[in-house]
Amino acid sequence: MVFDYAIPEGMDVRAGCRVRVPLRRKSALGTVLAVGEPVQGDFAIREIEELMDPEPLITACLLRTGEWIADYYGCNIEAVVRSLLPEAVRTEENSAKTRRVAVLAGTVEEEMLAKLAKRAPRQHAVVVLLQGAEDGRLAVAELGDGSAPVLKALEKAGIVRMESEEVRRDPDAAEDEDPEEVESTPLVLNPAQAVALEQVLRAVAEPAASKPILLLGVTGSGKTEVYLQAAQRALELGKSVLVLVPEISLTPQTVRRFKARFAAMRDQVAVLHSHLSQGERFDEWHRIRKGIARIVIGARSAVFAPLPELGLILVDEEHENTYKQENPPRYHGRDVAVLRAAFEPCAVVLGSATPSLESWHNTQLGKYDLLRLDERVDGQSMPMVRVVDMRLEATKHKGASPILSDPLRTGLEQRLERGEQSILFLNRRGFARSLQCPACGHVCQCPHCAVALTYHRTDERLVCHVCGHQAVVPRKCPECRDPAIILQGYGTQKVEEVLAKLLPKAKFARIDADAMRRKHALRDTLNAFKSHRIDILIGTQMIAKGLHFPNVTLVGILNADLGLHMPDFRAGERTFQLLTQVAGRAGRGDVEGEVIVQTFTPHSPSIQFSRRHDFDGFSEQELECRRQFGFPPYGHCAVLTARSNHERRAEFTLQTLHLRLKENLPEGIMLGEVLPAPLTRSHGQFRFQLVLRATRARALSRHVQAVLGRTSLPEDVTVVFDMDALSFS
Repeated sequence: MVFDYAIPEGMDVRAGCRVRVPLRRKSALGTVLAVGEPVQGDFAIREIEELMDPEPLITACLLRTGEWIADYYGCNIEAVVRSLLPEAVRTEENSAKTRRVAVLAGTVEEEMLAKLAKRAPRQHAVVVLLQGAEDGRLAVAELGDGSAPVLKALEKAGIVRMESEEVRRDPDAAEDEDPEEVESTPLVLNPAQAVALEQVLRAVAEPAASKPILLLGVTGSGKTEVYLQAAQRALELGKSVLVLVPEISLTPQTVRRFKARFAAMRDQVAVLHSHLSQGERFDEWHRIRKGIARIVIGARSAVFAPLPELGLILVDEEHENTYKQENPPRYHGRDVAVLRAAFEPCAVVLGSATPSLESWHNTQLGKYDLLRLDERVDGQSMPMVRVVDMRLEATKHKGASPILSDPLRTGLEQRLERGEQSILFLNRRGFARSLQCPACGHVCQCPHCAVALTYHRTDERLVCHVCGHQAVVPRKCPECRDPAIILQGYGTQKVEEVLAKLLPKAKFARIDADAMRRKHALRDTLNAFKSHRIDILIGTQMIAKGLHFPNVTLVGILNADLGLHMPDFRAGERTFQLLTQVAGRAGRGDVEGEVIVQTFTPHSPSIQFSRRHDFDGFSEQELECRRQFGFPPYGHCAVLTARSNHERRAEFTLQTLHLRLKENLPEGIMLGEVLPAPLTRSHGQFRFQLVLRATRARALSRHVQAVLGRTSLPEDVTVVFDMDALSFS
């Protein structure tokens, strides 16, 4: 909530500062959004009790960004401030970690040292240790138990001075060094990379006169090297650098390469992500704000890192859906990065092998500059892609569609014989998609969600991939008691079992959310694969991007149709992006790569264009289809969702809102009909959706917020507005 308070005389309160204020009969912490003229009225305005921070924690640029987010995405400013100031910084529960340190007060004369050796040998030993320490200082903990009375005596004698110093809680302190070497010196750029770097550096030098840059580079074209050298130049100019990645867990090599390249200034590199402890996040955030850390690498929320003198923002894999926040405020990290770059101002580079059609369209309109890297570095060729029609494979196998087609199985055997490595991609974890009775057709479903339970053999459990509900695997059909209940479909666990039978000599590992639960499991598995201790890697989208393994010469995509037939206008775009990204893991070394795509719809444009690595062709036909129906990027799309434990109340609430939205509807806004959401029930709540489209985003957002503001919702109904929605499930 936003309240007005009076500033006591002599208190230097500025926008962005934290203050303690009276709230009813309690005191509460708050953040100052603006300082202005006194509010006129027949009431007394209570005064601020205490100024918590002498300097604003939120910069003027970030406050401006937050106000834009609240207006554009139609959300409460309170939710935005919670993103600008993480909980670890916002609350009083966290503080800097300190330790007691003993420091030599001055030079100790030889005569004094000799006296201590005779009369107080323990004091003599401590003084000798301090003399050998750097800067003559040691932590009390390093002097061992029982050192307190010794230090007290030395302090009384004026030989030692006791101080308190902050200790950084380093997120990487417990990490083992990567056994594989990472290139730590700048590489020689090819002509295309050199041209791209030159234009990025021009934008860094003159940010006010530059546009956002879209760097379209095929997989393996050396985009990361351009990022690294651009970051180095920005640092040399005294500026700071922000690097956004889709998810820290999905892009370990990007983080590793940045840390290796800037190893000499390791203390100036900070990492922000959700796996940090509260203490680690507190320390990293304050290191950034104080200007100690000049390079920040992080996921979506790192776009709000309080970097001073920001000179360059790099958004890697800018097309990824994970940049969209699912909870309020539902901002898009990529779009906020572009906005912040305009406000700072600074240069911003959006990189991808398969850009979002929104970013691509902006280059066609002249809003963004386009840079291209159309060839792989060192003359490596793009992998050859073969499409296998699984309908024909089913015919060869007497109606039963195999998990591994004959061409893929042969390819795996050949790579194994040659000592080369392979990757198998299937974006579905678990063993089987569902458990079904052939007699009555019953499918074991989640009691809280409208989805079938997935069978996980390693845990011998049925698991809901939406809410996490688990159930015991029934021996008979729960409905008709028929014991012939069977498994339908397959996931990564099933692929693992099939491989063990077909290639018993192969060493393989599985990477998915189930297998990577242990801390550092992903890092350890990828290191083992890189050091050739694993022949075949089986995985979900966790292995689809950000990985560079020169010995991988074969990539198998087991079910290319999984996301193709979703009720979402972006389904084709996402399939094309995912197939292209996965295919790009092959042939990144000296040996030419091969990709085998298994599909039941081989003539789909997404599959055919990805087979030819033809982004231009795909985007041309997809944009034409979007233009005809007014879908993004030719308009804005938003979703209004009502959910409740009571089905009729959720539906009636959204129908009421639909009628009110129709009243005084601004020109250019199209209202859909109230329909059940594709995922009709989730976490025990029924869900209904209303899709809205408009040519002007602000008009749409403000109209919806105005209607919501004057509508009283039932207590058991939650209504969510998602501007520029990416998910329609």
